[in-house]
Amino acid sequence: MDRFCLTRWAAGLVAGVAAAAISFAVVAQEPEPTDSEPNEQSTRADPAGQLPVPRFVSLRTNPVNLRIGPGVRYQIEWVYVRKGLPVEVIAEYETWRRIRDSDGAEGWVHQSMLSGRRSAVVNKDAGNVPLRKTELELAEVIATLEPGVTVTLQRCPAGSASCRVEVAGHQGWLARAALWGLYPTEALD
Repeated sequence: MDRFCLTRWAAGLVAGVAAAAISFAVVAQEPEPTDSEPNEQSTRADPAGQLPVPRFVSLRTNPVNLRIGPGVRYQIEWVYVRKGLPVEVIAEYETWRRIRDSDGAEGWVHQSMLSGRRSAVVNKDAGNVPLRKTELELAEVIATLEPGVTVTLQRCPAGSASCRVEVAGHQGWLARAALWGLYPTEALD
């Protein structure tokens, strides 16, 4: 018998976006990893010391099961159905990553469900934000983005108050302060 989980809504989604429609995701659809599972929840940094914790990543695929512990035996708390959604890795255990989303929800996902490709979402508190043609504050507005819209980060120069992003085929500059998915002084090239 298949179990169903109600898909978690991302706050502030633009009405009419097909990906955000009310849906149910069949839990069995996610390819479940078969690696060993710990007896207790513990965390450790990347064993090779190559990747920092915490760090931002994005969801590689959909659906992605968010579990209460690092292993397939742990209960599924949420099912994400929004590929490319930014999440923050806050802990690691073997091949499992404890993540936090922009709403503050935390749980465990297998590393194969995550991508190093960087994205961000427009903050709930930012209101509608202008996507500008250049980095200048008075530059021409290409589009206006609502809270919850996901963008692909292209670059965020050191010391800049803006980041170059891509969204729905449009490229432009957004205020760094309006984005969740990168650290305040983080530079991306």
